Amino acid sequence: MRRERIVDVLVVGAGPAGLATAVGLAGAGVGEIEVVDRERRAGGAARHCAHGGFGRLGTTGARYAEHWAAAAVGVGAVLRTGVTVTAWSGPLTVDTTGPHGLERITARAVVLATGARERPRAARLVPGTRPDGVFTTGELQRAVHGHGRRIGTRAVVVGAEPVSFAALDTLRRAGVEVAALVTEHPRHQAPRARATEARLRHGIPLLTDATVTDILGKGRLSGVRLRRRDGATAHLACDTVVFTGDFVPDHELARHGGLPLDPGTRGPAVDGAFRTAERGVFAVGNVLHAAETARVVTREGIAASLAVSRYLTDGDWPAVSVPLRVTGPLAWVAPNRLVPAEEGPGEGFMVRTTEFLAHPVLTVTQDGRTLHRARRRRPVAPNRTFRVSGEWTGRVDARGGAVRIDLAP
Repeated sequence: MRRERIVDVLVVGAGPAGLATAVGLAGAGVGEIEVVDRERRAGGAARHCAHGGFGRLGTTGARYAEHWAAAAVGVGAVLRTGVTVTAWSGPLTVDTTGPHGLERITARAVVLATGARERPRAARLVPGTRPDGVFTTGELQRAVHGHGRRIGTRAVVVGAEPVSFAALDTLRRAGVEVAALVTEHPRHQAPRARATEARLRHGIPLLTDATVTDILGKGRLSGVRLRRRDGATAHLACDTVVFTGDFVPDHELARHGGLPLDPGTRGPAVDGAFRTAERGVFAVGNVLHAAETARVVTREGIAASLAVSRYLTDGDWPAVSVPLRVTGPLAWVAPNRLVPAEEGPGEGFMVRTTEFLAHPVLTVTQDGRTLHRARRRRPVAPNRTFRVSGEWTGRVDARGGAVRIDLAP
């Protein structure tokens, strides 16, 4: 027997974005707010991060997660963990299963904050055997910080972006020697000080222009085979390999609900107010742009709470929005829908490139008409988001075609 309930706002996902949305909604005086998460503990991926740098005070991820979970409960939101949303039964109605059995929850507004995940070795199509000792960053952090598991003795980290260096920290805390960081790019994509510390202080080599082409070992990993861009191959002995980065949104619930996905981000397409194509359904956080920091998605959650609150008050939903598209070397833009009658997002549009460029020229056009053109003063790098001002949004034609964003050297 499925129990049926009604709430004002249902937030799906209890990571920093979802929790911050709930806190903001409660502060705006919204009635009954419920946050559900399939994990047993709230906080999202941050709760497995023992390193600092979270929030204004630079606390650990675990403490940051605890802070926002306590804040949500403290302002009156109902937080229910171990609850999985299994299906949509209507535009604003979902079916769930959890410790209290089967439920059907209808809300005045639904906020999807389901986050993102790293693609595992299988999804990256890395051939070879299937031994123990292969992790993603998230799996590594859960094993070390969540379960206290012994990992191995010598590891290779695949990737050289900020999350790769977080994996490096976790391995060092677990007493694992790091043989190398391996990246397909010509250099790392992390802050310079972070990479310098790893290389000079800890003696960890960075192997650039290289990819892992084979996993070796039976029972337990014994090594990986590398191929450099020039065709040369090499073997690295290790008993652990950690695949980092290459995030994809957890968009299954959005997809099953029939929400259009943006072809670049692969998350739900949204406008600057976090509205999807379905009236009353919002999306926020890394389900929109895999993957930004906890600080970024927390700010988004607060901003989304204001948009949801406005919708609950006036019921307004745009009838027309214009899609934003990118061309290579850009990978995606977020938000990726634009309501011409409204101002663009306050902090501008997030954009990510697939190449290193020193001072590229960014051009925004619609139907061949230039809306914005500017040269970047700072370099851009893969796996590092930069922002584009939205001062040009007032020049978008509501009846025109898609707005296109280009980046050139």
